[in-house]
Amino acid sequence: MDSRVDFPEGPQLRPQSLMFAFFGGHVLEEGPLCVYSGSVIEVLARAGVGEQAVRSTLTRMVNRGLLRRQREGRRMYFGLTPQATEILWNGKKRLWDTGAVNDDWDGTWTLLGFSLPESWQRQRHDLRSRLAWSGFGPLYSGLWIAPGDFDVSALVSELGLAAHVKIFHATADDATDIGLMIRDTWDLDGVGARYADFDKRWTDWLGSGSGSGSGSGDPLGTRLRLTSEWLRIIRTDPRLPARHLPAAWPARSAHDTFHRIAEQTEAPACRMAARLMETTPLRPS
Repeated sequence: MDSRVDFPEGPQLRPQSLMFAFFGGHVLEEGPLCVYSGSVIEVLARAGVGEQAVRSTLTRMVNRGLLRRQREGRRMYFGLTPQATEILWNGKKRLWDTGAVNDDWDGTWTLLGFSLPESWQRQRHDLRSRLAWSGFGPLYSGLWIAPGDFDVSALVSELGLAAHVKIFHATADDATDIGLMIRDTWDLDGVGARYADFDKRWTDWLGSGSGSGSGSGDPLGTRLRLTSEWLRIIRTDPRLPARHLPAAWPARSAHDTFHRIAEQTEAPACRMAARLMETTPLRPS
């Protein structure tokens, strides 16, 4: 097996993220399928993940309700659960349908105010974590804000906090300095640095000749790491309105770099995955 690792050095990616990248890119749209564990090991090796880490990740994902085991003779296969399928469809939409630069903001904001009992430290932490993951930032300690019209009712209900939360949709008064508010509410330097780092590393990789052609390197391993890393970055980006961001905001260039490499690796990665994957239909649970 040729499992050459040929991609730029970057942040340490969790095996589960790479597993999701594999299932999302090569299983999700192929129907209800299970993939032989040996195939998963061989594919993930191309993204730099060792066999033991793959086996441990498969077990953890089964225990978390993200994958299903299915035995065929002496072999074990793994397929997606409904929960994982929903996660992957949401991730696919974020990857391919939603740009990294928000040029279409309509001037509206979603505001969420909450007041929780002092003893509810875990619930407060869970709410703040989910809001930050959804693109909200703390305008004040109990008032969070996100650009655009967000429906966060399901998130609030899931946490059991509907009685303690108020949600509004509004526009800012002319007296509000939106640019200053954004800089005070979100870590623009951190978000921008992640985009700039991604863009530099992958652009340098292209310039080195590693990504100069579909036959060079390992397109499958490269694509798994590329999509996993990009999704990790854009999920920490609240997609703030471009008109209120610095003129040289690095998300635009990083977005173009991601899509250029993704387009270049798509066909050869799919061919390679098809050769490596041994699958069987997923039986109804």
